[in-house]
Amino acid sequence: MKILANDGIAQTGVDAMQKEGFEVLTTNVAQEQLINFINENEIVGLLVRSATKVRKDLIDSCPSLKLIGRGGVGMDNIDVDYAREKGLHVINTPAASSESVAELVFAHLFGGVRFLYDANRNMPLDGDSKFKQLKKNYAKGSELRGKTLGVIGFGRIGRATAKVALGVGMKVIYHDPYMDDASISLSFYDGQSIDFSFKSISKEELLKTSDFVTLHVPAQKEYVIGKPEFEIMKSGAAIVNAARGGVIDEVALIDALESNKLTFAGLDVFESEPSPEIKILMNPNISLTPHIGAATGEAQNRIGMELATQITALLK
Repeated sequence: MKILANDGIAQTGVDAMQKEGFEVLTTNVAQEQLINFINENEIVGLLVRSATKVRKDLIDSCPSLKLIGRGGVGMDNIDVDYAREKGLHVINTPAASSESVAELVFAHLFGGVRFLYDANRNMPLDGDSKFKQLKKNYAKGSELRGKTLGVIGFGRIGRATAKVALGVGMKVIYHDPYMDDASISLSFYDGQSIDFSFKSISKEELLKTSDFVTLHVPAQKEYVIGKPEFEIMKSGAAIVNAARGGVIDEVALIDALESNKLTFAGLDVFESEPSPEIKILMNPNISLTPHIGAATGEAQNRIGMELATQITALLK
């Protein structure tokens, strides 16, 4: 049986599937050629990440297909319900990348409170001639310790982010309409652990209280954070989105940054991805990464192994 990993897969996953007798193809097939490729090669399983779209036309046109796998969490690029109605298995790897995304959130936060996103742009240009001026410009940083992190969406990634925050010494609050109560066990290198309990609060209360806000929600039809929400937030607060493009109103975000309502923002995902708006890319108060939340070697190995385990269980 042939498996096509169209957006790539870690070698550990390839090896695990090959050991079980699957033939794994890692050719990156263009979207418009994908149906023909699947049919010509009698592909049984199609594995994607965020780039490849698996819509009704592909599902209807590929009778050999038995399984669709998403290497990651969100499945908004797959017509999941329709595929399952047609008898296909649809799987993902919700736990594999949580820690990687959480660490990226804090990369943006640590870089934000010390202006690294801007310093790394200006030091190559003016570091040799305006060193003292740059030093003065970036001399008003702050610490994360003791500050309040508001987490919107307290699923696996939201809770993984909360763990990092607790380790840093931050206070954590969260809003999740589907989870009234939550607990987290924070484990340390020597086997010790501490348990924390939380209760969901309203989004309005979270925005009023938080020094920093991080989003961990699926794709939405409407903005989770727009102009009304930015107006509620504390002056001088900051926001990070490593969830999905479109959950923040980017026009309102630019206004909040330019009016100094917000100090900075960190974005790993964008409304118009994969072609982010130039106003976002050029704004000096936005820390930018190109949708790399799950892009660590460790996460990709876990994703590959988790996909291989599920595929073996379902198709053999």
